[in-house]
Amino acid sequence: MNGFVKVLTAMLVIAVAFVAGCKKPDAPNNGGNDNNGNDTIINNGDDSLIVHDFVDLGLPSGTLWATCNIGANKPEDCGDYFAWGETQPKEVYDWKNYQYGNLVYDHFELTKYCTDSSYGLNGYVDNLVVLEPFDDAATANWGSEWRMPTKEEWKELYMKTTCIHAIQNGMSGWLFTASNGSSLFLPAAGFCIDDGPICTGLGTYWSSSLHIDYLDRGWSFHFDSDECHVCGTYERSRGQVVRAVRVAR
Repeated sequence: MNGFVKVLTAMLVIAVAFVAGCKKPDAPNNGGNDNNGNDTIINNGDDSLIVHDFVDLGLPSGTLWATCNIGANKPEDCGDYFAWGETQPKEVYDWKNYQYGNLVYDHFELTKYCTDSSYGLNGYVDNLVVLEPFDDAATANWGSEWRMPTKEEWKELYMKTTCIHAIQNGMSGWLFTASNGSSLFLPAAGFCIDDGPICTGLGTYWSSSLHIDYLDRGWSFHFDSDECHVCGTYERSRGQVVRAVRVAR
């Protein structure tokens, strides 16, 4: 009897994990690929299996893109919002509660990711320009195989695919289609300043790259209903969504 209970429990854990994950779409235009997409299964520390779907766009770098945002259950969902360098969503996004610095009047007091002493608290400098794994929202939430894209990887996605504005299940966004027929949908999730999301048809997705000329900012991929931009920069304290990437094994 005990053996039967153990087997039944294990089957239920696996079934729940698959329901909780971001599922593969039925067709390429539904945010993923019906031929080349795959699942990655990770252990999140509490022995439960979590499945996250990704799509192979045939990019030169071999980068594989997740089919939904961190915190989302399907490609057109917005998911969670994160300040740059933070790994948990919160109710208010401003400099007063930003983890790695503050803005006092017109003077920044950064405590991490700072290459210029004039931006650092008491002259602090660490010369870090890319998020470390424990400050990466993708790694922290999905495991070590996942991370946030760099500025260069966002540029590659933009340059090596054909992108068009699209509406998916009522959600505005952009569809990126690769030469191998695979596609990726990014919803226009907007962003958060202070205590609420601002969803006005904009898409602003964090990269893991710091803007080295304006250290209060991180690089982002940006689009609206008319066009998308390779990268823009936004204050690190504001909340934006994250689309994770991983590399082929």
